[in-house]
Amino acid sequence: MEFVWVFNGEGSRFASAAFSELILADTWIKQHQLTGVLTRYPINIGVYDWAIENGFFKVSKEAHIDSQFIGKFTTAGMEHYHYINGERD
Repeated sequence: MEFVWVFNGEGSRFASAAFSELILADTWIKQHQLTGVLTRYPINIGVYDWAIENGFFKVSKEAHIDSQFIGKFTTAGMEHYHYINGERD
């Protein structure tokens, strides 16, 4: 499975960058002294489906199959790093 690193700046609604390698993302975040979260996303599969397939989430309520729930879904099971002023926290 392929992955991409996506950076979301603090308070943002949308990603500000995507990188093929962690070192490239880390360098860019440090260069600009950014605060936010860098997350490793799987390519060609939704996070909801990926989390179910990898045992990070189990559908246990009818609300869990709702399109709004799936569209907003995220999981701490994804590899991620927090940054403050360009440094990993």
